[in-house]
Amino acid sequence: MAEAKVGIIGGTNLYQMEGLTNLKEVRVETPFGNPSDAITLGDLASVRTAFLPRHGRGHPISPGELPARANIYALKSLGVECIIAVGSCGSLREDVHPLDLLIPDQLIDLTKGRHSTFFGDGIVAHVGFSDPFCSSLSDVLYHTAVEAGATVHKGGTFVVMEGPQFSSKAESNVYRSWGASIIGMTALPEAKLAREAEICYATLALVTDYDCWHESGEIVTVEMLIANSNRNADMAKKIIEMAVPRVSQRQCACSNALENAILTAPEFIPAMQKKKLELLIKKYVK
Repeated sequence: MAEAKVGIIGGTNLYQMEGLTNLKEVRVETPFGNPSDAITLGDLASVRTAFLPRHGRGHPISPGELPARANIYALKSLGVECIIAVGSCGSLREDVHPLDLLIPDQLIDLTKGRHSTFFGDGIVAHVGFSDPFCSSLSDVLYHTAVEAGATVHKGGTFVVMEGPQFSSKAESNVYRSWGASIIGMTALPEAKLAREAEICYATLALVTDYDCWHESGEIVTVEMLIANSNRNADMAKKIIEMAVPRVSQRQCACSNALENAILTAPEFIPAMQKKKLELLIKKYVK
């Protein structure tokens, strides 16, 4: 039974949503292991919402260790149709300042060794990913952020690196030469998995610093990141609380992303895989 329509994945320093009422904490078991933490269900502006702290409470999980498949699967199992993902990032553009917000519309994947698909082991699927973020949900976030009084940029390319180390200056300048806007460690594989799960996904990126390319020569530190994340978190919560009731009936293609994407003939899909992925494929594979 569906328990929530909207999911929120909180990033650094966004470990809870104070605006949630009628709270219920659930621990969801998935075929891909346990999610990062318990999921908090509650009403946010009268909309049933599921909140998951990406790194777990207390931040014990590194970006490369995140159980992204379990996180997305768990939210899907609770009925979530739209995910607002919040994450900290560094700026690769002079005009995108620390403490600004950015709603990206493109991704470059520089991660290594992360599980970026639910499929394999006898079932092949290729979903479209030319536009990696849901444009409808991204529009809601942008217009809400403007109304909330944030300095927010619409569109831009998000470089997702493996981490946990920050960039070298040479790397940072390469990413700038590509025309990228921001860099972070967590939007992938979340966005790819959300597409496979037919969930709308958009990112509210909170700029904490200029990446190390900047001529100021200021070194990116954890202290800097945490201090600016704290300042950004309050604005992020305000935007989310305003945006959630504006997430209307889906008109986008996200809800049918797997249609015509599964190449394996049903009779050749191993029974174990069919059962494991039933939540995702039951519309298309009987």
